[in-house]
Amino acid sequence: MAIQVAVCGPRDCTPEERRNAYELGRLLAGRGAVVVCGGYTGVMEAVAQGAHEAGGTVVGVLSRADREGANPYLTVAIPTGAGEARNAIIVNSADAVIAVGGSWGTLSELALAMRRGRVPVVQLGGWRVYDEHGEVVPGIRYATGPAHALELTGLWP
Repeated sequence: MAIQVAVCGPRDCTPEERRNAYELGRLLAGRGAVVVCGGYTGVMEAVAQGAHEAGGTVVGVLSRADREGANPYLTVAIPTGAGEARNAIIVNSADAVIAVGGSWGTLSELALAMRRGRVPVVQLGGWRVYDEHGEVVPGIRYATGPAHALELTGLWP
């Protein structure tokens, strides 16, 4: 069975986040991984486009009960009708979770993935979570670029 990597990120992303997500999708497809994402715009569309153009498979787990608004680079669209609760489906479908950038939805995906505790969680850009003492909360691996993010998952030699 193929490795499945969830890529999370904001629908309103910066040009740098878009470039990073596109490259991440391209690299994941090159390693034969299935990309799982939220299926709409921004980081989700950029990672899907990168993977699609590199011949990869992209699964979009949609918040709506239909495919309206899904990006055109998805191989499979799964309309859930679950709203933001679909974030749990995204992270539970993954062998690793990579967040590109930050938004409230992305933060919820990071929290769900960390709570799950069984998969590597990598952050590329975006927010950092600190405890009450100002220390970075342990567990999330911080990447400097798309290739480094893949390395930090530990899924490939």
